[in-house]
Amino acid sequence: MRLQDQVYELYKKNICENMEENRRGALAMKEALEKSPLNYKGVMEKTLQIPKVFDRETVEHFSKITEISVRIFDKVVHEYKKNPEYRKLFPFSKELEELILLPPSYDGNLAIARLDIFYDQSTGDFRFCEINTDGTAAMYRDLEMRKALIYNPAHKAAEEKFDLRPFELFDSWVQTFLGLYDTYDQKREHPFVVMADFLENATIKEFEEFKRSFEKAGIQCEICDIRTLRYTGGALYTEEGRRIDAVYRRAVTADIMDHYEEVRDFIEAVRNDDVFVAGAFQTQIIHNKWIFHVLRHESTKAFLTEEEVSFVEEHIPLTLELSDGYISLEEVRRTKDRWIIKPMDAYASKGIYAAGKDYAQADWDRLTGDLYGKGYLCQEYCRQYMTENIDFAWGDGEWHPYINMPGLYVYNGKFAGVLMRMACGENIIVAHENERTVPVFQV
Repeated sequence: MRLQDQVYELYKKNICENMEENRRGALAMKEALEKSPLNYKGVMEKTLQIPKVFDRETVEHFSKITEISVRIFDKVVHEYKKNPEYRKLFPFSKELEELILLPPSYDGNLAIARLDIFYDQSTGDFRFCEINTDGTAAMYRDLEMRKALIYNPAHKAAEEKFDLRPFELFDSWVQTFLGLYDTYDQKREHPFVVMADFLENATIKEFEEFKRSFEKAGIQCEICDIRTLRYTGGALYTEEGRRIDAVYRRAVTADIMDHYEEVRDFIEAVRNDDVFVAGAFQTQIIHNKWIFHVLRHESTKAFLTEEEVSFVEEHIPLTLELSDGYISLEEVRRTKDRWIIKPMDAYASKGIYAAGKDYAQADWDRLTGDLYGKGYLCQEYCRQYMTENIDFAWGDGEWHPYINMPGLYVYNGKFAGVLMRMACGENIIVAHENERTVPVFQV
C-alpha cells in the first residue's frame, strides 16, 4: 500500500473508532474557523475531517506536470507575441492585446500560477479543470485550516505516526518575487513593494500575511487600492506620495479592463516600464479559459514537440465556444452528458456553471438556448476521482464520496504547493457553496 494511502486509512480508522470525539473536535474546529479570517464578509470557508496527504511519488508527479505545462505555456506566450496571425485565435480586445504585448519586468513568462486539475491519485491520471495565472490566490485557506487541526483527534493520531509536512506558500513566494525583481533593469537595493488590487475584491487577511513575509525578508510593503496609485514624473506613487519600486499585482486583468479609466496611472507606469510588476499582463494569454481551445488547435500543435502534443490531447479537455461556428445547439442538446457549460472569463465561480448530466433534457435545452452565443464555453466533462470523507461541522456527519481537485501552485515555473478543494458527490465545485477546502501535507 502506498504511503499516502496508509495515512488516509489511519485517519479513517481513528474517526470510525472515535466518532463522538471527532465530532466534538470538528465542532471546535468550526468555532475556531468562524473566529478566523476565513469567515470574511459573511462568507465562511469550510473544511472536512480528513486532510489531504501526498507522498513523495505524487509530489514528484506534480512537479513533472508543472514542468511540462510551463514549457508549453512559454511556447504559447512566445508565439502569441511574435505572430499576429496566432493572436487572432484569442478573444482579446485591442486594448488588452496592447497590454499583453508589453515586455514583462522580469525574466520569464508566468510569475505565479495555479493549475487546477482533476487528479486520480490511485492511477496518476489527470485532466485540467482550469489554469489560474492572474491574481492567483487562496494560499491563506491552507494556512488557517492547518491551525484549526489542533482540535482534530484523527490528525493528532496521524501526526504521532507519520512525519506530515505542510507546503509553505508565503515566504517562498516573497523569495520568488524578489528573485524576479533582481532581473529588473531598474532594480533598487531596498525596493518598496505594493500589493495592488481592487480592495473590495481583495482577501485582506491573506494580503496581510504576505505583507508580514515581505517585512520578515527586510522589505517594506503596503497594501493599496490600485485605483489610488498615481503616475507622475516617470514614477508610480502611493496615495500618500511614496514612490513604488515594485508591485505584486493581485488585481485580475478582467477587473482592470472593466475599470480601465480608473487605473490609467498604473497602466501608464507599466507601459513605460517605470515600475516592476509581477505578474505581467501577458499572463492573460494562459489565464483565459479559451486557452484550452487554443492548446488543441493545429496552429499550436505545429510548434509543440510530440511529447507536448500528447500531453495536451490526453489532459486538456475539448473546449468549444457555445456558439455557431464551433458547435451546433442541436449537438449540445443531443449529447448533453458530454458537456459542461462555463463562462469564457470569470473567477471565483462567477457566472453560470452547468454539467449536462445534472439536468433533465428539457431543462438543459432551455439553459443552452438561453446561453448559446452569449460568451460561454462548452467543455468536455471530466470524470471525477472521489475519496470518502466526512463533514461533522457543516454536513450530516456521515461518510460520503468527495471530488478531489488539487490546485498546483507554480512560482516562477516551479511547483510550490497545493490548494485542495473538494465537493460532495459528482457535482461542480462551486466556491462558497458546496466547496470544501482541506489542508495539505506531504509525507
